[in-house]
Amino acid sequence: MNIFSRFFVFLCLTAISLISITTVSAQKLPDTTRLLRFPATNDRQIVFCYAGEIYTVGKEGGIARRLTSGPGYSSFPRFSPDGKQIAFTSQYDGNTEVYVMPADGGTPKRLTTSATLGRDDISDRMGPNNLVMAWQNTKPLVVFRSRMKTFNDFIGSLFTVGLDAELPQQLPVPRGGFVSFSPDDSKMAYNQVFREFRTWKHYRGGMADDVWIYDFKTGATENLTNNPAQDICPMWGPDNKIYFISDRDNRMNLFVADLATKETKQLTHFTDFDIKFPSIGKDSIVFEQAGYRKILLLAAARWSMPPNISNR
Repeated sequence: MNIFSRFFVFLCLTAISLISITTVSAQKLPDTTRLLRFPATNDRQIVFCYAGEIYTVGKEGGIARRLTSGPGYSSFPRFSPDGKQIAFTSQYDGNTEVYVMPADGGTPKRLTTSATLGRDDISDRMGPNNLVMAWQNTKPLVVFRSRMKTFNDFIGSLFTVGLDAELPQQLPVPRGGFVSFSPDDSKMAYNQVFREFRTWKHYRGGMADDVWIYDFKTGATENLTNNPAQDICPMWGPDNKIYFISDRDNRMNLFVADLATKETKQLTHFTDFDIKFPSIGKDSIVFEQAGYRKILLLAAARWSMPPNISNR
């Protein structure tokens, strides 16, 4: 190849590179951070997981502040009823365990000590072990789902642990997943199966869950939803209604069930992506949808997209 041919090839490659650079720079980049996972709110702040660390941000949006910095994956942060503490699941010491820390940041305190399981990472189809589900409302107890007493990886149970890291106590139901308590802790709404990390769509088989109500005083259990679809993530609202997500319309959307009338009403109507991992506060529900964090205002029964969030 002579010098003129080489020069011509060089000019062509340079032109192609410039065109590519111009095309990329002209693309509209996302104006908000995505992949914000496992959100919860105390009605002033929102706490969430991003890239395996826990962040907090004001409910109105803004710059998020990182609360954790550990070698493992942190997830499922949940505010205490007074909003001053955060319980979460993390892997600081190798195992997946339950921790608690001040809501404004501080040194995490380990609450559980359990054996290592063979299937115990965030990608497992039945979910990792020792996942924080909720707090009780009248007692400083963290409720978590664990497989510490079962040989079956598909079955988990609900346990409580206090802030002094005492021996966990199993709740009086044989199996459980997502859970939420009535304001006086006399009842709880819960799922008997935990399969939110599975990717099956439109499943209507034997592991499609319902929302159940358990009465601690009488020991009675009631199937609230009794629907062939997947009804999960029950949240006991301050209005004494049970909020949950269901794929009755082929996408996971928010529903509400009135405990007095047993009437069920659909609140959101997303058709593109499922709602994932909702959590309730006193006046709103926060949830994942299409990789974003979104809010449902309970009083207005409408959802809104929060302002931009930046991580630092």
